[in-house]
Amino acid sequence: MSKGNKMKKDVKKKEEVKENINSECSCDCECSCDCECGCQDGKECSCDNSNEKLKELEDKYLRLQAEFVNFRTRQATELGNLLKYESEGFIKELLPIVDNFERAIKMDNNDLSDEVSKFLEGFKMIYTSLINILEKSEVKEIDVLGKEFDPVYAEAVLVEHDENKPEGVVLEVLTKGYMYKDKIIRPAMVKVNK
Repeated sequence: MSKGNKMKKDVKKKEEVKENINSECSCDCECSCDCECGCQDGKECSCDNSNEKLKELEDKYLRLQAEFVNFRTRQATELGNLLKYESEGFIKELLPIVDNFERAIKMDNNDLSDEVSKFLEGFKMIYTSLINILEKSEVKEIDVLGKEFDPVYAEAVLVEHDENKPEGVVLEVLTKGYMYKDKIIRPAMVKVNK
């Protein structure tokens, strides 16, 4: 059935319902409610059912409209966050590789044979390239060494007592922590002074 035919049928049904209601009424009002007509002067229906139904439908419409606006806002926020942190999973997998390069670079290259020194020099170049890529992606190392311990940015793995330093200060960083844009993707593992 085409849209035009359906609309014609709907209009015809409405007219039939109106005629049936008006046929029960002795006056010439245009009452469309289901109550027994109590029209006055042939112009207005004395019942409030139609006004109440209209108010109820308007209220439902406004609520539905508000829910839809909230849904669109929520979707836009979620999509924005998804796009903002799109590389987070990849970066988390890359961080252990960076850690391993840092361990290799810490080797003392004075005691190494000439061939191993060349490998170590290559590791340093690869490490520098990785760090540059991370910096371009807005990944930053969390600097906690020598600062007051903050459980938001670091996890205390070990505790040690050093009388020369104040209590609650980070003595050593065991594993570096990183932030991706404004989000912590890995807290630092640290040794804290007690």
